Amino acid sequence: MTHDSAVLKAREIASRVLAPSAAQNDKAGRFSTEAVESLGESGLLALLLPVDFGGSGLGPRSFAVVTATLAEADASVAMVYLMHVLGAATISAARPSAAQALAPVLQEIGAGRHLSTLAFSEAGSRSHFWAPISRAHRDGDGVRISAKKSWVTSAGHAQSYVVSALAPEGAGPTDSTLYLLAPDTRGLSVAGPWDGLGLRANASSPITLEDCEVPYGFQLTDDGAGFPAMLNVVLPLFNLGTASVALGLCRAAVAGTASHLKNAKFEHLGLSLGESLPTLRSQLATMQIDTDGLSARIDDLIDHLEKPRETTMLRVLEAKAAAGDVAISVTSAAMRICGGAAFSKHLNVERLFRDAHAGAVMAPTGDVLREFIGKALLGMPLF
Repeated sequence: MTHDSAVLKAREIASRVLAPSAAQNDKAGRFSTEAVESLGESGLLALLLPVDFGGSGLGPRSFAVVTATLAEADASVAMVYLMHVLGAATISAARPSAAQALAPVLQEIGAGRHLSTLAFSEAGSRSHFWAPISRAHRDGDGVRISAKKSWVTSAGHAQSYVVSALAPEGAGPTDSTLYLLAPDTRGLSVAGPWDGLGLRANASSPITLEDCEVPYGFQLTDDGAGFPAMLNVVLPLFNLGTASVALGLCRAAVAGTASHLKNAKFEHLGLSLGESLPTLRSQLATMQIDTDGLSARIDDLIDHLEKPRETTMLRVLEAKAAAGDVAISVTSAAMRICGGAAFSKHLNVERLFRDAHAGAVMAPTGDVLREFIGKALLGMPLF
């Protein structure tokens, strides 16, 4: 698969599968198994996976464009896709001693039959997702884990969960290890329903692990090496992906607002809203300027990821913080411009507005990222 063919497939799925059902799935809080099946059949679930396992071996640029394309139609599906790509990337980057045990999982991902996800966040450490409260305990060659994980996208639908826990001998909050758990692992259960304000169709329920046994071959990192994997493998792609979701939401908001200004009319004047009110045209222009600015920021981050340099981590931190603000600003403007039609849910703008706000509370939050950025600028250690 090439970059261009991947983008074409994403557009086709967004148009044929996502867009027709996005509003109803949002209303019902329904996870789209049809979307996941289509993404698997298209090969997009294996977008970044090495070709040795049936993947396309593409990079962050393709990932960003595909994710934004999906988000423009349905941000919930885009987040499911994003978290799967992160899970697959983490499995693919596992330590050599796990290669034999993980090969069948990677082959299933390559074949489009396996959806993965991350289970990092815990209520006790809240937006500090890199600092699990749970601890793994030795059990022969493997470990046992008890934990309460929150905000687990695709909970109850994924075929694997990448789980973090403090290493058995870990002394500090960053001495974590990553493990891979199957959904039928004894002691693993979805702990409750998902009924969020935004991203309602991505099944981000909590899961509970009660003395779950993890064999040696499914330990993804060396003891205590989970934190570096989170920073070096997960965080760059996560921030790029969430920024891309925000971009898709902004593009959808601009398109929806422009359509409303063209089609809604002052019948007594015989003019559309866009023709009648220059103030609304000005606000629409600001939405477009902000959206294009976010697109340029994402392109800059991709360039940094493709050619790492001293400022790369700063760009990673900035991307999600800025994208969250832009998405909220643009979708809020769409709500104001579209007025009663938006607030009465006659347009998709209200869903975009809610989905945009979900990014602000998704760890690492904008406040946490700004704290990191400020420390980096002052030459202070981040952790």
